[in-house]
Amino acid sequence: MTIHTRTLGTTGPQVSALGLGCMGMSALYGEADRAESIATIHAALDAGITLLDTGDFYAMGHNEMLIGEALRTAPAALREQAQVSVKFGALRDPDGGWSGYDGRPAAVKNFAAYSLQRLGVDHIDVYRIARLDPGVPIEETVGAIAELVEKGHVRHIGLSEVGADTIRRAAATAPISDLQIEYSLISRGIEDEVLPTTRDLGISVTAYGVLSRGLISGHFTPDRRLAPNDFRAMSPRFQGENLQHNLGLVEALREIAARKGVTVAQIAIAWVLSRGEDIVPLVGARTRERLAESLGALDVTLDDADLAAVERAVPADAAAGDRYPAAQMTHLGSK
Repeated sequence: MTIHTRTLGTTGPQVSALGLGCMGMSALYGEADRAESIATIHAALDAGITLLDTGDFYAMGHNEMLIGEALRTAPAALREQAQVSVKFGALRDPDGGWSGYDGRPAAVKNFAAYSLQRLGVDHIDVYRIARLDPGVPIEETVGAIAELVEKGHVRHIGLSEVGADTIRRAAATAPISDLQIEYSLISRGIEDEVLPTTRDLGISVTAYGVLSRGLISGHFTPDRRLAPNDFRAMSPRFQGENLQHNLGLVEALREIAARKGVTVAQIAIAWVLSRGEDIVPLVGARTRERLAESLGALDVTLDDADLAAVERAVPADAAAGDRYPAAQMTHLGSK
């Protein structure tokens, strides 16, 4: 298996064709095993994955410290090839609650200072606000990141979950390398306006949620009990009739996967990989076993007949339920 590279936009770095999203190693998906998490990051780097994605608010800094430990204990050659993408701006309270977003320039620089310390690095490769702060123009937030770029603390500017107009305004302020946004077989809202805009401006997409939080991984069962601190316990797509409908889509995918001798997860990831060289899927593997399965998607070739079969099995807008609870949908650039 060879992990090819893709370039983040016209201004960004070359990264592996798959990235590792590390959020689930710290937060929102129930308990995680610290030792296994670090071993999984090491295995990803050893396999050729270079892009590690995190957020400074994932378990209030825990995820950054976890990645920092993984980098410190990795062989020097692997540590040097790692590129870290960080989201910032989400406000938390001691009880784990969410209090909005802060994109003020002073806050941007404050968040960055703490991230550099927790990660144990001298620069952040891609830095982006997690969601638009409605009280601060995107030009001010991006301008503050641009100042961090000038000082060498950040290499490249990214965006996250914003719409086409915001992308254009941000790009008019400073070079934008990448937009991080959810994109999968059952979350295809970016295809209408967002993806044409990024392509027009030469901005790449790092796609998170490519397995829709495990829903289309082929491993989720209707009788699975979710921990109270698991995001999916509140996600509309995992509730009642919505879940039954969505797992029906998975069974249709399973038939295609079986014919090709691969897994459902590999089909789903390969589909995202097939959407263009400007898209880098982030896989949220929390164990080495799941990582190995995800890496297998790189060896899956979907020809025209395969893609047509996938489209018939899971048409656009086939999913039941929104991808976030209603209160959070207002912050998303692509519903």
